[in-house]
Amino acid sequence: MTRGRDGRLDRIETYYDCVPRAVAAVEQVGPFTLFLAEERTGWQFYARPRLGGGGTFTEAEVCRVLDRQEQLDVPRAIEWVDEVTPTLLPAVRGAGHEPHHHPLLVMPADVVVEADPRARPLRPAEPHLSLALGSVSAGFAGKDDVEPKDPGRRSELMDRGALVVVASFDGNRLCGAGSAAPRGAVAELIGIAVPPGHRGRGHGTAITRSLVAACRAQGVDLVFLSAGSDAAADIYRRIGFVDVGTACVLDLDD
Repeated sequence: MTRGRDGRLDRIETYYDCVPRAVAAVEQVGPFTLFLAEERTGWQFYARPRLGGGGTFTEAEVCRVLDRQEQLDVPRAIEWVDEVTPTLLPAVRGAGHEPHHHPLLVMPADVVVEADPRARPLRPAEPHLSLALGSVSAGFAGKDDVEPKDPGRRSELMDRGALVVVASFDGNRLCGAGSAAPRGAVAELIGIAVPPGHRGRGHGTAITRSLVAACRAQGVDLVFLSAGSDAAADIYRRIGFVDVGTACVLDLDD
């Protein structure tokens, strides 16, 4: 652990290196690890600083990994935690790019979080799964028109306990969903979204609480997420999450 840095960031950094490997090939490009999604994963990946690599990043190294992604016809994207790799942001800016900055938040282990009865984990073969994934896409697009989405390899990951998908309901109507990817004792909450017509009724909070509870039921003691905006971060803070850093995302094909 780096002196003076929150030790949870080191666990998160190890997690970030581990998660894509379940469904991705890996290529080392200078000081970066480039994750290349396997067929039918349903995701696209990115480059990250090589785990444990340290050192000072340069503009040339940033350009090299972006050029390699372009050669492979994969998204030109880099993700990192600013507090873990502080020399990367100046290098990215020196290469002429400005990343997005997202609050990185952790749920303290001593905060009790109970599942919300409106939101429950889905089973891998459940028909609701495709609709839940579609509701997330609709929510991020700001649309109420929900189209079922192919789960890809998600059912396989759910069977292995490597993915949890939670959906919130109003009666029998699905109102939003989100996921978590447990790896050992660490899990990130990802893709929590509610279509506009269902917002303002607590479904996002219900999904988040139930995801935390489901992860903890699997033995996870470090649950974290990166918020899409400060406004979203405020919602998570009200649930009990606390800030530990800044997640940087450069996506030139976004």
